[in-house]
Amino acid sequence: AFTRVGVASRSTACFHRRRPAAFLAQSSSTTCNAGVVAAAAANNNNLAAMNAWTTRRSGSSALMMTTLPTLSLRGGTSSSSSSSSSALHSTTTTTAEEATAEAEEASPQEIFRNDYKPLPFKVSNVSMNFDIRDGKTIVESELTVVPNDTDGGGDMVLDGEADALTLLSIQLNGKDLVEGTDYTIKGDELTIPAKLLSGGDDDNSKKIITTRVEIEPETNTQLSGLYKSGSMYCTQCEAMGFRRITFYPDRPDNMAVFDKVRIEADKSSYPVLLGNGNKLEEGDVGGEDGRHFSVWQDPFPKPSYLFCIVAGNLGSISSSYTTQPSGREVHLEVYSEPENKSKLEHAMTSLKKSMKWDEDTFGLEYDLNVYNIVAVNDFNMGAMENKGLNVFNTAYTLADPKSATDSDYERIESVIGHEYFHNWTGNRVTCRDWFQLTLKEGLTVYRDQEFSGDMMNSHAVKRIEDVMGLKAGQFAEDAGPMSHPIRPESYISMDNFYTATVYSKGAEVIRMYRTLLGKDGFRKGMDLYFKRHDGNAVTCDDFLNAMADANDVDLSQFQKWYSTNGTPTVKYESKYDEKAKTFHLTLSQESNSDEPLHIPVAVGLLDKVSGKEVVATKVLELKEEKQTFEFPDLEGDVVPSVLRGFSAPVKLVGPSLGEEEGWAFLAANDSDGFNRWESGQKLYTSLIFQTMRGEESDSKTLENVFEAFSRTLALDTDDYSIQAYALIMPSESTLAQDLEVVDPIALHKARGDVKKVIARKFYSEIRAKYDELTTAMQKNSGEDIQIDATSIGQRRLRNVLLELLCSVKETPEESETASILAASQFNSSYGMTDRYAALSCLVSMSGEESVEARRDAALQKFYDDAAGDALILNKWFTVQALADLPDALDRVKDLTNHPEFTLSNPNRCRSLISAFSMNAAHYHAEDGKGYKFLGDMVAQVDKLNPQMSSRMGGG
Repeated sequence: AFTRVGVASRSTACFHRRRPAAFLAQSSSTTCNAGVVAAAAANNNNLAAMNAWTTRRSGSSALMMTTLPTLSLRGGTSSSSSSSSSALHSTTTTTAEEATAEAEEASPQEIFRNDYKPLPFKVSNVSMNFDIRDGKTIVESELTVVPNDTDGGGDMVLDGEADALTLLSIQLNGKDLVEGTDYTIKGDELTIPAKLLSGGDDDNSKKIITTRVEIEPETNTQLSGLYKSGSMYCTQCEAMGFRRITFYPDRPDNMAVFDKVRIEADKSSYPVLLGNGNKLEEGDVGGEDGRHFSVWQDPFPKPSYLFCIVAGNLGSISSSYTTQPSGREVHLEVYSEPENKSKLEHAMTSLKKSMKWDEDTFGLEYDLNVYNIVAVNDFNMGAMENKGLNVFNTAYTLADPKSATDSDYERIESVIGHEYFHNWTGNRVTCRDWFQLTLKEGLTVYRDQEFSGDMMNSHAVKRIEDVMGLKAGQFAEDAGPMSHPIRPESYISMDNFYTATVYSKGAEVIRMYRTLLGKDGFRKGMDLYFKRHDGNAVTCDDFLNAMADANDVDLSQFQKWYSTNGTPTVKYESKYDEKAKTFHLTLSQESNSDEPLHIPVAVGLLDKVSGKEVVATKVLELKEEKQTFEFPDLEGDVVPSVLRGFSAPVKLVGPSLGEEEGWAFLAANDSDGFNRWESGQKLYTSLIFQTMRGEESDSKTLENVFEAFSRTLALDTDDYSIQAYALIMPSESTLAQDLEVVDPIALHKARGDVKKVIARKFYSEIRAKYDELTTAMQKNSGEDIQIDATSIGQRRLRNVLLELLCSVKETPEESETASILAASQFNSSYGMTDRYAALSCLVSMSGEESVEARRDAALQKFYDDAAGDALILNKWFTVQALADLPDALDRVKDLTNHPEFTLSNPNRCRSLISAFSMNAAHYHAEDGKGYKFLGDMVAQVDKLNPQMSSRMGGG
């Protein structure tokens, strides 16, 4: 699928967490649905109606819920969505009984994985013609239909959304078909009887269905199908957008060769015409002045969700890449609006790195003569892997040091890699049905994580970043009523299927294959997977079988990861037998699985006296509810380092006695970079929770935290990113996962209080380190700013230190000092990373007139310097949405009326509305106004773009 996008997952919005009393009604048969929050706008401000929990339809266990009755499946109110001029709508009068039956049929239907049936007929080849004109586009499609080898019987059903298509004509082998006699249209389905497709004059097995439809991309605010973004036409077909372009069996198991796709448009307005695959021809349209065309062919069979065309006035940069070992020369081109052409170089470089990495790591070459990427401003997700023609959100394509942060650069490289890697894990081998979504997404996320780790030259840094995101987002999903396995058993709305569980936890499951089988074993499994299934639509079971068969191992128990929801817990306890010189480590597991899971637990042992590693990392396979592992021939007691590298997506619980001492020991001595960081995080967590409960902080806990912080700050290392992450406390969303009941406001305050205690204790040391880095970075702060691992790490560390220094602002003098420091960095910095970090500190400062003047001046300068740049303006909205100010919500409401704000652009909407929902202390305010605000916004966005509204509400 496309890359998931959005601001970082908010802390506790839709999960079993603390709310004002009116929000606490819930039961085990509930599921979280932000559409319900939107009910507040339509329910006389009744807080009870804002409860973001709603019962499942008919007590089902479907992954996703319907939206409120006032919201349609496609967006807008039910009345507006039923009033369409489309020719698909019946003009006959219906009885009350028929109307009731139609209403019941129109209600959301639950789809079950076990109900899968192969198509009775499939489309083997496709030719299409797009005649694009302002206000109207005519699409002609020629479908070659053949009986399916796995025919389960039945008529041929073509999907076509009633509110998007106007059917002008339909033919079978050149003969016009008559509605009611030769075909029927009901709702969003056009059905042709099997008897018309069986038998024939010349060829008993092949039939040609030709349709001609009219669509209106200019009014397509759903951004699904063919739509217009600014002055550009483009498509988005995953998951079910192709049915908004033409009639087709719009499901991933119908893989067809698109022999010819012709695109015609006005030449002056749309000089660039792009399609999937290789370009066959282009030229001017005879007889019509000012119009031109291009024709494209994709020789590889693909599902309809990978279809794409683009027409626009675009600038571009181009290059080439020679694949290895075959030597194919591939033309590479990255397109954007002409004014953004200068920001494309990083995307091109990232693409070339991705192509080489996939060859070197998995032996996978690119297979076409051209690879195009197009940056689009109006895009629901992050990017889309359309064969040979990737469409990207501009936020994941455009970069230069003045407009993009270091994180933006890293994210662009990762997403470029992700979409390229889909060419094999998603395109050449795709998923049989949408229940198998994690087959391609989990696998490809894992591949892009490994790619990014290699590009950073620090897999420890990348692993820390990935696990931080996993715990903040996916663990929260697993802990709430939206919990579902990576391969769910049912769903209602496919738009809501793109979850952190399917993507991020799915990647963790793939990583466990790699951990269990080793690097070579995993590669053997991948090779067999492609050998068996190239050109096919397959299942998660097919992937597992390839891994098992290639390595001659039994993975049947491992398969339970695909059907088990929730985050498992692994507990450990240990003892050392001095007489036998043997260390005993006992592991136990708890999960929602009816039988034990197969869990790889990576363990190392450190000498308890010296801190030296005495047993290197070993993978223990936990396959029973409880197992004891023995480590013989040890001369003294040891401290176990358990779950190294986060070898499984589980919660790890150690012995309560001496647990903090163990964390402190590992934070100081562990040779595993991830576990050393994780141990420090647990020390922070313990202190924050003590503070939140109002307890007298255990002097030993505080002492351990101070010692860990001091040691980290004093490190003499060039791995600045690891150092920076070790100084950052766990996020509020991560902390919330360890609480049964969450008070977001109290948690926010406790975390802030601990930060201030640390900052005050080490203020002079922090300031000295900050100044030292500032001096060291002088030569790398102008137009020649470097985007390498060392430079990124230095900026990351200095900005962590700046945030600590600026947290000390209780007195007028302290506030003045903090604002002067932040303003100085803001005004002296060239790159966006340092400017944005400084602005993030300034926006949360208030009180003294001079302090607020610096804050407001910085915000105005940031806005003015943006000069209309959409991505910089998004940052301007976001930094204010996240501000920790008493009137944060009022400021956000005012910003919704700003002339640069619009709900119709997903990036702009996310930058303010979704960002505010992450501002936990203010979003979860006791008066419920934060919930009402989000509800109002969700309801408005749903009328324009239901995919966007579902993601705003889903977290």
